[in-house]
Amino acid sequence: MNFKEYVEQHRQKVYEKICRYFPDKDPVEHYRISKEYSDRQGSYRRPGLLLLTGQMFGAEINDLLLPAAAMQLSEDWILTHDDIEDHSSMRRGKESLNKLYGMEVALNAGDAGHIIMWKMLKDYVVSSSVGSRLYDKFYDIVEKTVEGQFLDINFIYNKKTLNGADEDLYFKIINSKTCYYTVYGPMQLGAIVAGADEEMLRALEDIGRPAGVSFQIADDLLDMTADEKVFGKQKHGDLYEGKITLIILDAYRKASQEEKDAINRIYAKQREEKTEQDIGFLLQIIDKYRSLEAVMKIGEEYTEKAKKNIEEHSRSLPDNEYTKILMSAITELYSRNK
Repeated sequence: MNFKEYVEQHRQKVYEKICRYFPDKDPVEHYRISKEYSDRQGSYRRPGLLLLTGQMFGAEINDLLLPAAAMQLSEDWILTHDDIEDHSSMRRGKESLNKLYGMEVALNAGDAGHIIMWKMLKDYVVSSSVGSRLYDKFYDIVEKTVEGQFLDINFIYNKKTLNGADEDLYFKIINSKTCYYTVYGPMQLGAIVAGADEEMLRALEDIGRPAGVSFQIADDLLDMTADEKVFGKQKHGDLYEGKITLIILDAYRKASQEEKDAINRIYAKQREEKTEQDIGFLLQIIDKYRSLEAVMKIGEEYTEKAKKNIEEHSRSLPDNEYTKILMSAITELYSRNK
């Protein structure tokens, strides 16, 4: 069994757990809208890693479902808020909530998901001997995620120039928003449910951090190359939003001063102000300096680093079927089409 098959095996159980927490009461439309991203369902990569790591260390699947559901719901409401902040028009292959219902209703919908997530975690705390430890770890994951989001949107809306941006800023953002939230944080949550010690949590971070970098680089590359229908988001969305990626940083570093000035003029515009010609110019610069190829190599390097760290920690990990699936999942985060 591979990781995708494992996720599909448990997807419905996690989704049903989420559904049970959404109230069946007035205002019905409010809760319908609030649950819409959950109903669309994403990759379930984060709850999948949580479930898999928990089972790897000996936890029962039923003990893992509520934390896994809270993990998935956190993604659903965070994406609702992200789409508002980024003025995104597409999410999981359909129009985003902010486009369908307006920014104010979408914001309220995200708030509802946020509240329900903490109710899930409260219920877990009172029902489990490791509930308090899991709650603290979950809080830390979400706190670091919104800190990373601040750095991201503060650049987009307040800095707006690549003059002061560099790889250090990029890695600060993704270490919180991607590495911790998407990869090793969920793994640590599953391990906590199973009773793993702090040394093992550090080992999971050592494995998951480079894998998270390769995952984000893959995401940046897919934004440039993937089919919108498969990827589920607008193509070249990072360029329209004015985000920092290794791709644009590489192109900017190699560009002439005249080209740098033109890039900054485009990045200074709001998303709605950018034209197809603006994006076309950025794509020409990226192609001219072969920035996609350069960043692909970096992604491959981080994938190899993740594999090396897995080998270094292999003796301390259980020897079972779940370990094999988890380790293959970590190395495959770079090789995906959505």
